[in-house]
Amino acid sequence: MMEGYGIRRATTDDIPLIREMADVVFPHTYREILSPLQLTYMMEWMYSPESLLKQMEEEGHVYFIAEDADGMPCGYVSVQRQGDALFHLQKIYVLPPWQGKHCGSFLFREAVDYIRRVHPAPCLMELNVNRNNKALLFYERMGMRKLREGDFPIGNGYYMCDYIMGLEINSCE
Repeated sequence: MMEGYGIRRATTDDIPLIREMADVVFPHTYREILSPLQLTYMMEWMYSPESLLKQMEEEGHVYFIAEDADGMPCGYVSVQRQGDALFHLQKIYVLPPWQGKHCGSFLFREAVDYIRRVHPAPCLMELNVNRNNKALLFYERMGMRKLREGDFPIGNGYYMCDYIMGLEINSCE
């Protein structure tokens, strides 16, 4: 355990817990960026039990759950392999009481460590971040850089207006 946090790989049994955390952190993160209707749409699109099950069982998303020193779940991260030397940090969220307490950097480093374990050769980790998300500064502090930007249709007439950021991951750092 590092920085007072522990980490464990999530299983499909954790789908209700991931959804419960998302119900809190997702609207908290995007309430000033997205409309309530888009928030509701995206929650079902990304966090319905069916969507989470498909992500884990068919799409190769690997989820990890962070817990504080008392065993309380405080955040989650998911990583998906997208190519021979390309991984995507799909989700990284910290519940509000633990924000600003290094849980995000702990989760980020755990994602990088996981990628190094499954892919010891140099590779790239990318992530999409909303162009108006204050977490952009966090990702830059973690060593990521903007690679490109785009507006990605997600259905129902909604778009994700994101920067795609990248981090070169070497076998040992």
